[in-house]
Amino acid sequence: MNRKPLVLGLSVAVVVTVSGYGLYRLGVDAGQKESTAETTAMAPPSATPQSPGDIDPAAGKRVLYWHDPMVPGQKFDKPGKSPFMDMQLVPVYADDGADDGGVTINARMQQNLGVRTARVSQGKLQFSVDAPGSVTYNDRDVVLVKARANGFVERLHVRAALERVRKGQSLADLYVPDWVAAQEEFLSVTRMQSADLTGLLDGARQRMRLAGMTDDQITQVEASGRTQPRLTITAPIGGVVTELEAREGMTIMEGMPLFRINGLATVWVNAELPESAAAQVRPGSAVEGRTSALPGKVFKGKVSAILPEVNLATRTVKARVELANPDAELVPGMFATLRFAVEGSKEVLLVPTEAVIQTGTRSVVVRTEGEGRFRPVDVEVGLEHDGQTEILSGLEAGEEVVVSGQFLIDSEASLKATGTRLDASQEIEEGAKEVSP
Repeated sequence: MNRKPLVLGLSVAVVVTVSGYGLYRLGVDAGQKESTAETTAMAPPSATPQSPGDIDPAAGKRVLYWHDPMVPGQKFDKPGKSPFMDMQLVPVYADDGADDGGVTINARMQQNLGVRTARVSQGKLQFSVDAPGSVTYNDRDVVLVKARANGFVERLHVRAALERVRKGQSLADLYVPDWVAAQEEFLSVTRMQSADLTGLLDGARQRMRLAGMTDDQITQVEASGRTQPRLTITAPIGGVVTELEAREGMTIMEGMPLFRINGLATVWVNAELPESAAAQVRPGSAVEGRTSALPGKVFKGKVSAILPEVNLATRTVKARVELANPDAELVPGMFATLRFAVEGSKEVLLVPTEAVIQTGTRSVVVRTEGEGRFRPVDVEVGLEHDGQTEILSGLEAGEEVVVSGQFLIDSEASLKATGTRLDASQEIEEGAKEVSP
């Protein structure tokens, strides 16, 4: 048996195995070196704090812990990348105001959070109150036309209710026998040939007045020189005939109502004001009215009265507003929206409304204290309008408050204060355990 090929094969196998192992070790060593280099490169400088209690040479402060500003409730005991957001953890220092409810944020983090501030100003709060209402007739602009004597209705010029009439327009023709007799007496006196008829004429005129004739009707008889068996009743004002009691051919009695005319030169709008806003509206306050039936049209007016009654169902107070209606475009039954212009009587502190955090039980603003320090402050708010809120207490003029990003700052300060209180409680408990036997 020839053993040379067998020996030669075994030799080749050994050489291949040794070469493969050498290449494998060479790759492992290279990978270890590369991994070590990456770890060294990623490792923070030795001067950077690595654990709570270290002093940060850049800030000169002792580090308490690290956190993600977007998730401030989670604390970390070493620096690194946030598991929540694509950003590095931020150190929290021992003197950042945790004990007094404040918080410190560096300029870069303020920019990332979009922190904006505004100054507390002083001025008068001008605001308006909007309220719905319905149009009604002005009850102070109404005329009741009655029969001034017994007679008959011969002709009606206005035959239906809710017809519009002009001032001086004919309403009805009446025949009044008593007026005819008085007119005949007056004309007989005027035809007499006598030097002194003044007393008789005055007496005849007075009898026509007592019969129910007006001065205009008496003048008409005197000018024409003959009796007027048919007298025309005219509208004393322009408006709408809201009540029509007369009919052609009917007998009328003295004092009987014939027409009721409501003027439209002005109208009332009964607006429903919330109780909180009713205290700010006073009689005489300027008002602007708008209605969807007349888009783009603004009606000017004023508050006529605040009625002393509260609607128990809606908790609103009724304000009676008088609006000018020169073209008689507003008619009863229309829905209108009223805007009451109210101006504060004294100067007050004002901040942007977006700066106020309403928690339900209190109102908070975040006040800036310079050098990146912020502190939540409880305030008492007053009226609010057009993006401005009145501050009754808690701030002073010239201070700056945060108007954007304040929710994160307030939550961070609250968490810090909570953590401080918990740490203090633990220390007290531990001290009590050590003292107890």
